[in-house]
Amino acid sequence: QVQLTESGGGSVQAGGSLRLSCAASGYTYSRYCMGWFRQAPGKEREGVARIHIGDGVAYYADSVKGRFAIYRDTAKNTVYLQMNRLKPEDTAMYYCAASELADWCNSVSWTNWGQGTQVTVSS
Repeated sequence: QVQLTESGGGSVQAGGSLRLSCAASGYTYSRYCMGWFRQAPGKEREGVARIHIGDGVAYYADSVKGRFAIYRDTAKNTVYLQMNRLKPEDTAMYYCAASELADWCNSVSWTNWGQGTQVTVSS
């Protein structure tokens, strides 16, 4: 029923920028969260950022705080991840996710996932 469509991945040089997009179809309400996760080869999945669709309250991983920004377009049920000053260690497969019904995004159950988009940052 719910489908997540991701776009915006690619290859950039260190210091460059990318913007990832994730559109959620099938939701008829705003009381849920969307977020971005990433996984590099040999490493565990890491939560990057998350945002509540209803009120826009956002959370960030320490590793990206100050460089990345997550924001939403509620009319389109779309979340964006603006990535600035990219570093080689940001290289990973990035996954979009959507939660179940939630009032807060600090602790939620992620029930829907996109297929992932590759981000590669070269030195």
